[in-house]
Amino acid sequence: MKILEQTYEINAPIEKVWEALVNPDQITAWGAGPAKMTDKEGEMFSLWGGDVFGKNVQVEKRQKLVQDWYEGNWPKPSKVTFTLVGREDKTTIHLLHENVPDDEAKDLEKGWNDYYLGKIKKYLEE
Repeated sequence: MKILEQTYEINAPIEKVWEALVNPDQITAWGAGPAKMTDKEGEMFSLWGGDVFGKNVQVEKRQKLVQDWYEGNWPKPSKVTFTLVGREDKTTIHLLHENVPDDEAKDLEKGWNDYYLGKIKKYLEE
């Protein structure tokens, strides 16, 4: 199992970045829909119509979101942690993705930029 880490600087206030992570309408707008998501601990979520799904394990509004992630036929979840720090109208978001299957790590590392956090950054900065 591998661990992936990435950090993004987004030119948007922390409130908007948070909404892009937890609001299903925003998630669909930047490209991971259809989405089911809330900002409540213990709630299940799904992205890309169920291709990725899991549960919100820890929620600290506008600060941290920890999720169990399943993709495809994974027998057990990986753990995804988004940590946000806001400064004026900019937000730093740090991704920690743990328990990544070895054979999928390279694709997932690229995918975070191409299909998730990179897409959020582009969406919020346009």
